[in-house]
Amino acid sequence: MANYDSDTETKKITIALPTFLLLRLSDRVPSRQRSRFIARAVEERLDIEEQLAALEETAGAWPDEKYPELSSEEDIDRWLMDVRKTSLV
Repeated sequence: MANYDSDTETKKITIALPTFLLLRLSDRVPSRQRSRFIARAVEERLDIEEQLAALEETAGAWPDEKYPELSSEEDIDRWLMDVRKTSLV
C-alpha cells in the first residue's frame, strides 16, 4: 500500500456517497483525515480487483490433464514442500 504524505500529488474530485455511508465515515474518521482514509480504501479495493482480474486471466494455466500429479490439495501441498526444500539448497 502506498504511503500518503504531504509530498504526494493529489487532485480534488467530487463524489457522491449514500447518506448512511457518509454518517458512518463521519462517526469514525475526523474531517481532516477523510481524504486519506478514502484514498486508502479505494486503493485497497483496486488492489483486490486487480488480483481478481489476474486470477481470471491465469485460470486454467495449469490444466488438470497436463498435471495429474497435482489433482488434490494434498498433492499440491507436497509439491510446494518439495519446491521449497529444493530452493533452500
